[in-house]
Amino acid sequence: MYARYPPLFGFTVYRIFAVFFYLFGYTAQYTDSVFPSGDPNTIDIYLTLPVGTHQAYTDSITQVVERKVATILGDNNPIVQGVISNVAVGASDPMSGDRSAASNKAKVSISFVRFAERNGESTQKYLDRIRTEVVDIPGVQISASQEQNGPPVGAPINIEISGDNLEELTATATRLKFFLEDSAQVAGIEELKSDFVNSNPEVIIEIDRERAMREGLSTAQIGMEIRTAVFGKEISKFKDAEDDYPIQLRYTYQQRNDITALNNLVITYRDMNTGMLRQVPLSAVASVKYGSTYGGIKRKNLKRVITLTSNVLSGYTPNAVNTQIEQVIAADFKLPRGIEVDLTGEQESQAEEAAFLGRSLLISLGLIFLILILQFNSLTKTLIIISEIFFSIIGVMLGFAVTGMTISIIMTGIGIVGLAGIVVKNGILIVEFSDVLMHEGNDAEHSVVQAGKTRLKPVLLTATATVLGLVPMAIGLNIDFMSLITQFDPKIFLGGDSVVFWGPLSWTIIFGLMFATFLTLVVVPAMYLISERWRLWWRERSSIPSN
Repeated sequence: MYARYPPLFGFTVYRIFAVFFYLFGYTAQYTDSVFPSGDPNTIDIYLTLPVGTHQAYTDSITQVVERKVATILGDNNPIVQGVISNVAVGASDPMSGDRSAASNKAKVSISFVRFAERNGESTQKYLDRIRTEVVDIPGVQISASQEQNGPPVGAPINIEISGDNLEELTATATRLKFFLEDSAQVAGIEELKSDFVNSNPEVIIEIDRERAMREGLSTAQIGMEIRTAVFGKEISKFKDAEDDYPIQLRYTYQQRNDITALNNLVITYRDMNTGMLRQVPLSAVASVKYGSTYGGIKRKNLKRVITLTSNVLSGYTPNAVNTQIEQVIAADFKLPRGIEVDLTGEQESQAEEAAFLGRSLLISLGLIFLILILQFNSLTKTLIIISEIFFSIIGVMLGFAVTGMTISIIMTGIGIVGLAGIVVKNGILIVEFSDVLMHEGNDAEHSVVQAGKTRLKPVLLTATATVLGLVPMAIGLNIDFMSLITQFDPKIFLGGDSVVFWGPLSWTIIFGLMFATFLTLVVVPAMYLISERWRLWWRERSSIPSN
């Protein structure tokens, strides 16, 4: 009877996995970031001038930026809460970990009112205009970004160029920056900025050793006099009942910041040849020159590293931009021997979080597999039920691909792990009831048809209740219950910060559950029937005596 039904599982399984991996690769371009982000609540504009710029000049540039920002925001904008500027102190990006005061840095911060008070007006347009209109100040690096959710994960575009030869490294970093922005013209890059400062101003005091020897001075004595004048020297301590306070001797602020005054510094010393105290000005034994040097050299894994960073413009995702950067570098950019280029930052964090969630999903699948084996004592039925998890993941990726929504690594990953437990329950209902009917003496076809009819209502009701319960969180339905009770005004609005964070998780479960529920009622009974026919076919074939 069943000999005409050979085992044709392979063809179906290959197609399922082909669809799975195709959608996985296709939806990778919609991956936005580790943590989701929405309309900005604050916009920070960071200004970086050449090292050594006086804070008064930095402040004048900041005022120019403030006037441009005021033009963009308009007069008496109801959604703007305030604009605050910082010069030197508190002007660094808090995610960078740098808390030092720098006279060449400034920050302009724009704060907006709560989402509920914006009347649906988007703040993203202000960020886009700032990025296009407040960038044309010569000699100033300007970047604009919104607040970042979650822990620091690095810049969306973070290119590390590493090597041992410093000259080749700096030249390659400069060449790569102009290549990506001008030659390749990679779309989505705001502006690549290098963390390597090669024009840090310095004052060089060059000692005339021959003249110093004739005067009876050593280079150590001259160096100590300059150090004492500029940085100071502890000459005594002031003591009270509780603590000791060092007494520092050094030049006044005006003198130690005046090159002419330092050049006229009088060195008092005892001539070891005559035993007499002598005084010689610094200008008699040394000359002052001006130059530039490196601001600092960073190392990673014993190699020198220069990092190029940038934000991603609106309408682009970090994954898509970084993929394009990798492709153009591999195809058209020649690297010198010993120089390596790696994309890290947010991409590295994404890979780590994806690996962690992948391990969590595998552990969940392993536990589910063990429980199902203990319950059904059948490998085939266990695999049929677990296959629903892959169907649900296909539904998730298909939903994001059709709608064009961006994927958050953390929230979407958590949603997939949680979805695995939900869809398995529906499959258990079908398979378990089919087993009950089979044990009562019914054939496989009748059993799966009756199981589908009987379990149709609970499966649909469970899925519908879950989906409808998640819709308010997915669309960001907000109701002010206090205002509803006191003023009979619920102040209903859609969106907000909550939907930015919980929306990807909700849509993950909605897409996956809707797709998996349909397959539960159609594919799972069919797979159960095919497995039973295959089992009987194999039993009949095994019972045929060999010639």
